[in-house]
Amino acid sequence: MDIDQQLLAAAERLFDRNGFNATGMGKLVREARLSSRTVYKHAGNKNALMARVLSERHRRFFEHTDFSTTTALFDSLAEWFAAEGIRGCLFFRAEAETGGDIPEIAAEVAAYHQQLIEHIAELVVRETGQADTQLADQILALFEGATTAATYRGAAVIDAARSCACQLVNARTRP
Repeated sequence: MDIDQQLLAAAERLFDRNGFNATGMGKLVREARLSSRTVYKHAGNKNALMARVLSERHRRFFEHTDFSTTTALFDSLAEWFAAEGIRGCLFFRAEAETGGDIPEIAAEVAAYHQQLIEHIAELVVRETGQADTQLADQILALFEGATTAATYRGAAVIDAARSCACQLVNARTRP
């Protein structure tokens, strides 16, 4: 693992588990097992590092997630949680902690959310044969709701969201 990968992995672990504000650069230095000089050389600053973490998380999430069907989408969420742990959406948490006031973080959060709704809208077209903004928003709400509710209800809430989303899609595809 090169220094950049080592630093990003440590930063993602800390930001995901402890939050942006609670993760100081000293903690990052210790977690990454690098000198503070090396961390600052590769990270720039904490805001830039968080933006890089979000960019990498974005890439990994979309590589992992199957948007081919509604069932596959929610199955992917369950698999993500099994591999990554259930802590909710890092993008929502980063935006909430920073208030959307840090441009590089806000840009990464916006890019993630834009790609998510675009993929869900495309899924709706594939499954129903037509664009349906309301249905895409309903599936998005169920997906994001399951992401959050799973933190206190457990992964079983994903099954409930999947079932509801599939019912909505099926209602739109019946003649």
